[in-house]
Amino acid sequence: MDKLPKPFFILAPMDDVTDTAFRQIVADCAPPDLFFTEFVNVDGLQSAGREHLLPKLKITDDKEKPIIAQLWGLKPENFYKTTKELAAMGYAGVDLNMGCPVKTVIKNGACAALINNRPLAGEIIEATKEAAGDSLPVSVKTRVGFTTVDMDWIEFLLSTKILDMLSIHGRTAKQMSKVPANWDLIGQAVGLRDSLSPSTLIVGNGDVMDRQEGKRLAAKYSLDGIMIGRGIFHDPFIFSQKSPWQEWTKEQKLALFARHIRLYLDVYQDGQRRFEALRKFCKVYINGFDGAAELRAEFMSTTSPEEALKILSV
Repeated sequence: MDKLPKPFFILAPMDDVTDTAFRQIVADCAPPDLFFTEFVNVDGLQSAGREHLLPKLKITDDKEKPIIAQLWGLKPENFYKTTKELAAMGYAGVDLNMGCPVKTVIKNGACAALINNRPLAGEIIEATKEAAGDSLPVSVKTRVGFTTVDMDWIEFLLSTKILDMLSIHGRTAKQMSKVPANWDLIGQAVGLRDSLSPSTLIVGNGDVMDRQEGKRLAAKYSLDGIMIGRGIFHDPFIFSQKSPWQEWTKEQKLALFARHIRLYLDVYQDGQRRFEALRKFCKVYINGFDGAAELRAEFMSTTSPEEALKILSV
């Protein structure tokens, strides 16, 4: 992480989105400074369900690097075991998901629910750091509170003094993505960092829609980095200095979507993932031209990659 520019840009971890196929597409369009995997459950990885989850950790091409594996779960010993394994898999770091607000995950006490279970959160951080040693940086991605703003949580994380990076989404878990991100709170975290853990990098996350906006926010709040998630659905060139996406033709966009589908099929030849997972990418590629809404509807009704590629006509 010492070699990263300031500010550096990160493609946020998104489940069923930031897999190896999509990372390759983004890398070819305009790569971020850091990639993240989808979030992967350590308790599942250390169980009979391991083979089902391993594709989430697949790296196909070096252009997806540097890449950080994002982990979630409940058992510190499984964070330890998984981190030991990751050290030999080409990862540049390990990130702990303590911010996902999905209700089924929270109900089980994981991710954002850890905001209300600080003893367990501390044990998970310590187990991961112990396994990582000096070989892998350890970071946390979280939110500014659970139901209400709780900067004591950010202070708690920084007081561990063992985090190399802290990524902060400027909303509470309860807010999901229903209100604008509060960047002033992310800025407050920088002040806490300066007094509690000066070496920890602070990354801001929430509603960034282009690189220029990210640079402005980084400068305003003295942030080390910017993480972009949903913005990638509007522009796969979002990390470029000047995106050409708005000038791309319908044919260019559909050809890129077809390449994404073919990459996906090549990566998951054994059917580890269903074709239907690609439907969520409609909004990325089938957009910004006449007839896009109708074509998206037609694509959403397809049931096979062959049918989808035929509709894209490439």
